[in-house]
Amino acid sequence: MTLPSAFYTQPIAHRGLHDLGAGRPENSPAAFEAAISRGYGIELDVQLTRDGAAVVFHDYALDRLTNEKGAVRLLDAAELGRMTLKGGNDKIPTLEAVLDQIAGRAPVLVEIKDQDGAMGDDLGPLERATAQALRGYRGDVAVMSFNPHAVGRMAELIPEVPRGIVTSAYRYDDWPLPKATCDRLREIPDYDATGASFISHEVDDLARDRVAQLRRQGAMVCCWTVRSLEAEMSAREFADNITFEGYAAPLSS
Repeated sequence: MTLPSAFYTQPIAHRGLHDLGAGRPENSPAAFEAAISRGYGIELDVQLTRDGAAVVFHDYALDRLTNEKGAVRLLDAAELGRMTLKGGNDKIPTLEAVLDQIAGRAPVLVEIKDQDGAMGDDLGPLERATAQALRGYRGDVAVMSFNPHAVGRMAELIPEVPRGIVTSAYRYDDWPLPKATCDRLREIPDYDATGASFISHEVDDLARDRVAQLRRQGAMVCCWTVRSLEAEMSAREFADNITFEGYAAPLSS
């Protein structure tokens, strides 16, 4: 699927335009509304609940982002929806609720968090929940995951939604994965098989030959996560767009 042009032209706010000092936690409705008001795109994360829903939340555990403890996937969406995010007044929203909020006012990039634990193929419920939430959505939207199996599953479930792979240098010290898995994923071998149309690559590894090769072949290259204008200027030598946080990324003229 062709990626809508907005994903090239609007800088993408990482987990929304979050700012704890302004009462906007990451992946919160307030952060998404702030991104929309400033003309940015939105990146968000989804995790699976016990009752099979997709909620907008980055971590596997509640501890960092709420005053609760435990695993997200051991609770129902309704229980999670009563939990307040630290640094604001928003609760943990479902993907469906966030899509209703955005309603086509900004391009949305949905990252499906790996549920296998080892980038394998023991997955499916979160992909099904994400696809269900996306069916009928009328705005610009795309999905992505570090796990190529998840990307491939989305191709089966909702082929009309563009998809991409989140990619990385896969340094051994950074990833709790076997070295062989890191070595394989580092070379982005699943791009064609998953029918991907873009990658979102680790910002300090953008000069990698494989990234340039994919871009020459027509892949859109985004990157994560840019945290300064200086880093953005460097990244844009290799990438078509950026995912950013912590500063006001310039809008395209």
